Amino acid sequence: MMDWTDRHCRYLHRQLSQNALLYTEMVTSPALVRGGALHLLDFAPVEQPLALQLGGSDPAELAAAARLGAAAGYSEINLNVGCPSDRVQSGTFGAVLMRSPRLVAECCAAMIAAVDIPVTVKCRIGVDDQIPEEVLPEFLARVAGAGVTRFAIHARMAWLQGLSPKENRDIPPLNYALVQQMRGLFPHMHLSVNGGVETLDEVEAFLDAGLDGVMIGRAAYHRPVDILGAADRRIFGASTPDRTGEDAARAMLPYIEAHLSAGGRLGQVTRHMLGLFAGRPGARGWRRTLSEGAHLPGAEPELVEAALRSVMREGADADLAL
Repeated sequence: MMDWTDRHCRYLHRQLSQNALLYTEMVTSPALVRGGALHLLDFAPVEQPLALQLGGSDPAELAAAARLGAAAGYSEINLNVGCPSDRVQSGTFGAVLMRSPRLVAECCAAMIAAVDIPVTVKCRIGVDDQIPEEVLPEFLARVAGAGVTRFAIHARMAWLQGLSPKENRDIPPLNYALVQQMRGLFPHMHLSVNGGVETLDEVEAFLDAGLDGVMIGRAAYHRPVDILGAADRRIFGASTPDRTGEDAARAMLPYIEAHLSAGGRLGQVTRHMLGLFAGRPGARGWRRTLSEGAHLPGAEPELVEAALRSVMREGADADLAL
């Protein structure tokens, strides 16, 4: 989710669910420790609970980055061992580390020793020519030996040779059954499944089957209301009303005002709001209005209000037509 789940996106998603654990984009430990890019740690307190996702492969440097994350107030430090991007392969981190479970364990041990908040791992079931049924349990056991008790497992292989990062999200087949087998092999671990989950019905099915959590990326980004709007009630048992696209859009207006007053641009926020009305009458007009207008000089929150009025009119017309 690099370039997607920035602080503006997370603020929006928090308007839809108060309980879902949110994750940052992957931030590299060299950027924080050697590059001093501490602005990458910025977040609003309302985003909590929030995990900082790190990329790296040097134990000492990851420990230093974890300390920076803990000092910034994050609830969790997550090591990404699942991203297949060329950028992360060239830095010897991400999914390529599935080939080096001993190094991953060393990295996690260093981070655990450095901070008092949970250190977790996101991984794949294997890469390239590995046999996932052999690799995944060995990987989990090795890294658990370093003290990690929480894993999010993307239930696909990562093919680092021959597939693009986009293709790696779709082409390797999903193997949910293998993740379920890990639940039986490691009953004391907290295991979440990731990859291809599109609905809350699927989330509930995985939880009913014994998994501890479900991580959702693209579906939550492109259809945030479908995934997050009812999550507090259906997944977390909250008694609060479900949240709608209108609720989220209106809740974002003060945030947008503050962002613009600080010198930001409207499009930096609204690019994450395009899917708020996915599947509803007026969704196309909402997307078009924001896409075409938010990047123009002087674009103001009134553009969002105008787009929202248009969606509501189209929705009312659709109801009358029925």
